Amino acid sequence: MSPRQIIVLGECVADAFTQPASAPNELALRVLPGGGPANTAVSLARLGTPARFLARLSGDVFGRLFRAHLEASGVDLSYAVEAAEPSTLAVAELDDRGQAAFSFHAQNTADWQWTPDELARVDLSGTACVHTGSLALVRAPGAAAVEDFLATAASRATVSIDPNVRPLLVAPDVYRARLTRWCALADILRLSEDDLHLLLPGTPPERACDLWHAAGARLVVITRGAEGALASLDGARVRVPAVTTEVVDTVGAGDSFTAGLLHHLGERGLLGGRLTGLRLDDVAEACRFAARVAALTCSVAGPNPPWRNRLEELVPPFTDAVRD
Repeated sequence: MSPRQIIVLGECVADAFTQPASAPNELALRVLPGGGPANTAVSLARLGTPARFLARLSGDVFGRLFRAHLEASGVDLSYAVEAAEPSTLAVAELDDRGQAAFSFHAQNTADWQWTPDELARVDLSGTACVHTGSLALVRAPGAAAVEDFLATAASRATVSIDPNVRPLLVAPDVYRARLTRWCALADILRLSEDDLHLLLPGTPPERACDLWHAAGARLVVITRGAEGALASLDGARVRVPAVTTEVVDTVGAGDSFTAGLLHHLGERGLLGGRLTGLRLDDVAEACRFAARVAALTCSVAGPNPPWRNRLEELVPPFTDAVRD
C-alpha cells in the first residue's frame, strides 16, 4: 500500500482580525492561528491524513498559540524547529464579501530563517507527498534551503506547490522569476485566480496551464472562488463547480481546497511518485471533494477547516464536472 503521510513545509502566521472596540479611539483584534501552509497541515490532519508540519515555531505568545492549535488538530510537529525569532503577525480587514486584505508584520521573524542543516535531518521515509509554497519559497534567507529540500524530496515523493502570492511582502516579479524552477520540481501546482492575475497578467487560464505543463508540472489546478476550479492534467482539462454555502469569510479556503485535493488523492494511493497512474476522472473527483472542504471553511470565521465528520453537512451541487 502506498504511504499516506504528507509533509507540509512553511509558515505559521498570527491572523489578527479587526473588531469593534469597547471605547472610542481603540482597535480590538481577535487573533487566530493561520498561515497558508499551517492551514493546509491542519486541514489534512482533520480530514484524517497523517500530516507532518515543518515549521519554525517561536516561543512567544503567538508561537505557543500555533503549537497548541496544530497539536489539537493532530498535526505531527516532531521536526518543528524551536526558533528564537518572533512570530509573524498579519492584520486582516474583511470586505463585504468576506475577503481579507492583510498587512504583514514579518521583519526578521521565525518563518524565513531555515538553514540547510535544519532540513537535512528530516526523514522522508513513508512520505507520499511534500507540499509547500507561499512565502517559504521566496523569503530570504531560507528560500534557497527550501528549494534544495524539494529537489531532494522529488526523488521519492510527489511534490505539491501553492505559490500564494503576497505582493505586499514580496514583489510578484520574484515569484515569476522562480516559477519555472518550481514547476520543474512540482508534480502539482495549485493556485488561485488572483495568483494567476499577479503572475501572468492578462493570460487566459488555459494558456497559463499549458505554460506550466511545459515547465514540468503535470497537474495544475486554478481555484476561482464562487466559479469553482479549473484542473488541467497534462493539458486535458475539467471544470468543477463550487459548492454553495453561506460565506462568513474566505480566509483559508484555498489552503483547505489544497488539503482536500491531496487528501483525496492520497487516500486512493495516487500520491507517492510522478502521478503516472492519475486520470482526469480521478482529478475531477478529488476537486469535487476539495470544493466541499473549502466551502465548509468559508462557512465559519477565520482559517478553521472542517473535521472529517462535518463533510456530510454540505450536499455537492447538482452540476457535475465539465471536461473542456
